[in-house]
Amino acid sequence: MARLKDKIVLITGASGAIGNAVAEAVKAAGGVAVTSDLAGQGAAHALDVASEMDWLQLIANLGRAYGRLDGLVNAAGIAALGNIEETDFATWRKIMSVNLDGTFLGCKHGLSLLKVQGGAIVNLSSIAGLIGGHNFAAYNASKGGVRLLTKSVALHGARLNPQVRCNSVHPAFLEGPMVDAMLESTNYPDAARARITRDIPLGRLGTPAEVADMCVYLLSDEARFVTGAEFVIDGGMTAR
Repeated sequence: MARLKDKIVLITGASGAIGNAVAEAVKAAGGVAVTSDLAGQGAAHALDVASEMDWLQLIANLGRAYGRLDGLVNAAGIAALGNIEETDFATWRKIMSVNLDGTFLGCKHGLSLLKVQGGAIVNLSSIAGLIGGHNFAAYNASKGGVRLLTKSVALHGARLNPQVRCNSVHPAFLEGPMVDAMLESTNYPDAARARITRDIPLGRLGTPAEVADMCVYLLSDEARFVTGAEFVIDGGMTAR
């Protein structure tokens, strides 16, 4: 079923596990996946999401190429373990610049093309944007910011004509390089993985493809009455 037939969707962080899965899912649903990531990462367009100049240049290029956007998935993100005392200011600023500033810039500048015909924004947050963790100080703050930024953008987008919807997606731990790197940074990676798996009622980590499926729904016309909402993909972790 071509749920995204001919829809043009810009994806940030497209070389990462989630971003790549979203790009593949968009194409499988009949859409045009416009991929972006840091230079040299293999995406079609070079983009440092924390650089406003990069965003302005990319949006200008896409405007000339397509004249519009139908969807934007802000999937670029980074993570680091650290409680409030352990987290240095440089790490805090880096995580905030990519996760929150990057999402802000994407929404702000993406709207110029999204509001040509109306469209949808999907912002990747996390369950760390809903619940706290003692060793996720910067990541918690950044993803909590994405959650409420999404609601503000949704209320603004509802006032536009044509309208632009905006929703956030909140995965738990997923199979892939980001979780692998976090686990490897602990003293006992295997034990940490086992503990995380035990904490998930469905008994396993999620997959990027499962997150991508949710993104496709939110980008599609099936979700045309859905905006300002948060979608949790966590195997029941936050239901406790």
